[in-house]
Amino acid sequence: MATGRSTQLAGQVGEYLVAAELCRRNLIAATFSGNVEHFDILASDAAGRAFAVQVKTIRTGDWQLNIKRFVRIEQRGNVQISRGSMPEPHPGLICVFVRIGVDYRTDEFFVLPWSEVQRILEQKYLAYLKKFDGVRPRNPESLHTSLVHKDIESFRDAWHIFEVIAPPAASDTMPRAREV
Repeated sequence: MATGRSTQLAGQVGEYLVAAELCRRNLIAATFSGNVEHFDILASDAAGRAFAVQVKTIRTGDWQLNIKRFVRIEQRGNVQISRGSMPEPHPGLICVFVRIGVDYRTDEFFVLPWSEVQRILEQKYLAYLKKFDGVRPRNPESLHTSLVHKDIESFRDAWHIFEVIAPPAASDTMPRAREV
C-alpha cells in the first residue's frame, strides 16, 4: 500500500513530467504543487492563451477518484441517486493522467478535456449503480470510483488537445482592471 509520502512524490513527479512535456511543446508551464484547488499547472502559449491543467498520477493500478467531483449524488438511505452532472470546476480544464513508468522514458500520458473524463466516469458509475439498484454492495455510502487505463487509451499522447481547445478569453474569466 502506498504511503502518504510516496503518493505525494508520485504526484509531484507527474506534475513535473507534464510541465516538462508542455515546455517541449512550446508552452510556458508553471506548477502549483497542489496549492490551487482545481488545477496543478497553468500553461501559456505564444499567443498568450492560458490553459489550466489537472494532473493525476499513478505508479500502478488505476486512477482513484471521488465521483462527487463529476456527478451530483444524493444519498437516500442506502440508495444513491444521480442528480445530474457537476459543473466544470474551471473553464476549459484539461486533464493529464500520468502512469509513471518503471524506467525513464516509459511514462505514459493521457490528455483529455475534463468534460470527457466526466462523461466516461458518469457513464460507468451510473451503470454500476443500476446493476445494484442504486445500492453499492460493500459500502452503500462510498463515492469511490476509478478510471481504468483502457477507458482513456484513445487519449494516449493526445497533446494536440492544447491546440484544439481554446481556453475562454481572458475577459470571460478575469476582472478588468480599472482605467485610471
